[in-house]
Amino acid sequence: MKIYDGGKILVGLIIFIALFASPFYLNMGKAVAKPELKFDTPEIQQMEKETGKKQCVEPKEFMRAEHMQILNNWRDEVIRSGNRDEIVILGHKYDKSLQNGCMKCHSNKKDFCDKCHNYMAVQPYCWRCHIAPKEKQS
Repeated sequence: MKIYDGGKILVGLIIFIALFASPFYLNMGKAVAKPELKFDTPEIQQMEKETGKKQCVEPKEFMRAEHMQILNNWRDEVIRSGNRDEIVILGHKYDKSLQNGCMKCHSNKKDFCDKCHNYMAVQPYCWRCHIAPKEKQS
């Protein structure tokens, strides 16, 4: 069996594979630097003055991995069960609320939330119901 224009077909396949695989080869070994999040909001600075440390409702590593689940649990407790009890950690009270709890300390949405969510390529649905905070211009 003879393949007519076999050389042209082979060259075409090689060119196709090279073009298809080029994004993988060009980005091999490159990594996007993790974002540097800013924890210098007035509320966090005040907390550090009072307690000597920056303390969230859970440790930093846990919050990075599980904050969305915590927010979902709080939503279910507050909206569906009517449980608006505050959380007390080391004598500091936290509201079960995105806007009155989380965003009270992390008021720098662009430098905190958005940087990390953009890095991870996720689009949270928080702002479908909540009003996005307006940040002060510095």
